[in-house]
Amino acid sequence: MSQDKKVILLAGPTSAGKSQLAIKMAKHIKGEIINADSMQIYKEMLILTSRPNLNDMKMAKHHLYGFNSVKKIFSTGRWLKITLKTINQLWKNDKTPIVTGGTGLYFKALTEGLVKIPDIPSKAREEIRKLHETIGQEKFYEQLTKIDPVVKKFISANDSQRSLRAYEVKKYTGKSLFDFIKNTKSDFDNQIFKKLFVNIPKDLLSKKIEKRVEQMFKDGAIDEVKNFSKMKVNKDLPANKIIGVREIKDYLSGKATLIKTKELIKLKTRQYAKRQFTWSRGHMKSWKMIYSSDLDDLFRKAISKIS
Repeated sequence: MSQDKKVILLAGPTSAGKSQLAIKMAKHIKGEIINADSMQIYKEMLILTSRPNLNDMKMAKHHLYGFNSVKKIFSTGRWLKITLKTINQLWKNDKTPIVTGGTGLYFKALTEGLVKIPDIPSKAREEIRKLHETIGQEKFYEQLTKIDPVVKKFISANDSQRSLRAYEVKKYTGKSLFDFIKNTKSDFDNQIFKKLFVNIPKDLLSKKIEKRVEQMFKDGAIDEVKNFSKMKVNKDLPANKIIGVREIKDYLSGKATLIKTKELIKLKTRQYAKRQFTWSRGHMKSWKMIYSSDLDDLFRKAISKIS
């Protein structure tokens, strides 16, 4: 791999201004933008996911936006596979990939690789879940540490979700979950990644979220949810978790006023942003933090960090 090859990673909380910064950078450095937002993949949901609009698309080439139906599941593994292929194609075309979004797991998969664990049959998983329900987390954890002692180093005694996962992996494969994790690595040398996080102050972010939600309603968020409801999407599919879908459905059925609906969407968006900040503190310690309320100044800071 030649030294000049690089991938710019641009993360940050929702509403922080990543999209406009990515476009400005793409125009400046012969770059193209790759989506790293798990909700902006859906073709039927433009407004509530704040997907780049037609004007944005004209200003810079965008990849992996609005291509997957809300009726179809889309995994991190599939995102990684398409993204790796796109990055290599952009390099061949002498373009710089700019991967931008707010889904931490996508960035983690790209920079650290994806754990490749064999599919575990649903029957086996069900049996383990029934055991957990019967004996409770405390005894379940005791049993887990007997069959896989290394778990004690990585999973706390009250973490039921990870305990279940570790138990089913050990039982079905005969190997520890952490053997799989240990052998996981990225397809790329870490040196090629230029990692930027738009670290917007929380009070400013709150104001931007306020404005964004109001704009969503002006742009037709209610009609978008009406159309979504007509599609009768399976309730277990992730598209139902898009912030605003359930809240606007409740408004349409008369369970909430428009004012209350907007306030709840703003609150849930702030809570989501808080989780994104928490993820960054735990998983993005090596990233360069940048921020300015002025786009030109933010752009200069970004360029100085990747040069």
